[in-house]
Amino acid sequence: MDFFYVMMPIAGVKIFWPGLVILGLGVGIIGGFFGMGGAWMVTPGLNILGFPMAFAIGTDIAHMAGKSLISTLRHGKFGNVDYKLGVIMIIGTVAGFEVGAQMVMWLERIGQVEKYVRWMYLILLTLIAWMVFADVAKRKRKEREAAAKGMEVDKLATGIEWYKTFHKIKIPPMIHFKEAQIYCSAWLPIIVSFATGWLAGILGIGGGLIRMPALIYFVGCPTHVAVGTDLFEVMISGLYGTATYTYKGRTELVAALIMLIGASVGAQIGTVATKYIKGYGIRIAFGLAVVGCAISIVLKLMARWFPNQAYLYDNAATVLILGLVAAMSLYIFVRMVQGARQEIAMKKAGK
Repeated sequence: MDFFYVMMPIAGVKIFWPGLVILGLGVGIIGGFFGMGGAWMVTPGLNILGFPMAFAIGTDIAHMAGKSLISTLRHGKFGNVDYKLGVIMIIGTVAGFEVGAQMVMWLERIGQVEKYVRWMYLILLTLIAWMVFADVAKRKRKEREAAAKGMEVDKLATGIEWYKTFHKIKIPPMIHFKEAQIYCSAWLPIIVSFATGWLAGILGIGGGLIRMPALIYFVGCPTHVAVGTDLFEVMISGLYGTATYTYKGRTELVAALIMLIGASVGAQIGTVATKYIKGYGIRIAFGLAVVGCAISIVLKLMARWFPNQAYLYDNAATVLILGLVAAMSLYIFVRMVQGARQEIAMKKAGK
């Protein structure tokens, strides 16, 4: 079985390399589809496979940067990227990321990084899952109420509409974002990006896990534009984060390259899939993936609480995170193929 393990020269640990391939390919598909680097799955996944948390964070950011570049270019062709919004958000993203990265280095020095990062992940995933499913429930209620009146709900409308409150804040400069179809204070995306950048630096994510929902619920972007614009931000923060963590000696480039091979293919699939799966189809799948990821972290924590059953919980966490990535990737791929076939059939019928 030694064939399936490879020594990581910087981290100094042996890693199950097929697990890296599954994570790379699967998260490439998921990242391109949801509009994020997929680090919300990969950082816990790398930690579960055997990387110390600081190395899991740095390695994931390195792999994420290259994959997000590919996805951003593809989304740009579909008109899903609001570059003006993305450029403005870079200000807050970079500043917040550096603050978060410095906090990780401090937690590592006092030996508490594993504990605090896992608990922050768990709390964050729980809050996001609640927000997504609360939004879906409110949207369905609006649809039922509209149907009873013989009307239809706007396709771009959301269940949770916090952004309407934030849009009432008129602090100059006020900017119109064409692709996102919103008009708001420039300070709104800057503050949102700082908060997401800070969490990205701490948790080793490109910020997509929180930025994509934030763009929808706080800034007011349509889902497909939030996906593309977020990937643009993930690319920028990922490149900056790679440089930061590599300088700090916490990036395992061998693992990042292994994952990037599969991720570059998966990103193309996931991005094209957004053409056929719109709006709430994306959000529901996203919410389910977040719940599964949270459960895997709980299992990893239980391995520490109950050391006699640690082997059982560790294996269960590994199977769950890899199974989740594989299942979500298969679902997205199948829906993409179905949508493509339907599109081809309609074109033939039109002829």
